[in-house]
Amino acid sequence: MSPPAHAYRTHTCAQLRASDVGRTVRLSGWVHRKRDHGGLLFLDLRDNFGLTQIVLHAGSAHLATAEALRLESVVTVTGRVVARAASAVNPKLATGEIEVEAEDLVVQSMADPLPLQVNSDAELPEETRLRYRFLDLRREKVHRNVLLRSRVIASIRRRMLDLGFTEFQTPILTAGSPEGARDYLVPSRIHPGNFYALPQAPQQNIQRY
Repeated sequence: MSPPAHAYRTHTCAQLRASDVGRTVRLSGWVHRKRDHGGLLFLDLRDNFGLTQIVLHAGSAHLATAEALRLESVVTVTGRVVARAASAVNPKLATGEIEVEAEDLVVQSMADPLPLQVNSDAELPEETRLRYRFLDLRREKVHRNVLLRSRVIASIRRRMLDLGFTEFQTPILTAGSPEGARDYLVPSRIHPGNFYALPQAPQQNIQRY
């Protein structure tokens, strides 16, 4: 028995290639960029894996909906994969040989106006980046660094396990003791009258057998 079709995608936004031309696919992601060429509207759709260009023609029933989309809105697009014209191929993009002609477009979430541009790596004040960290983490450079960190940690963990190390979480093995660091109650400046506990820093114990 085959698994059920995914409700939001058949492929990621980094998977489609020239060999997929003619296939009907479903993609979901954030609207990364919009370009109106007069009679043609292009959307760059982004997910965790990459970008795919979506095209809507002048007669599309979904053109008005797409025109109203703000950047970072979440949409699901169903359509046919077509080859780009030779002059329109983007060699810098893994999916640069193709685009998807939208036959259906569903808005999953409409974004509010953005306080910072996700599709730009322009320098921003640190206060702005921290205040809108959930957007800053989507920017290409930061996103790439987060994924690199994940891969590095996964590689270290695999290598240590291959060497016979066993990983344990500290709370399973240890408990507070009188000679250890004390817990402190710290008043909250954001919520007057409330406090939070500041315990000693958790640690990891790794034992080789």
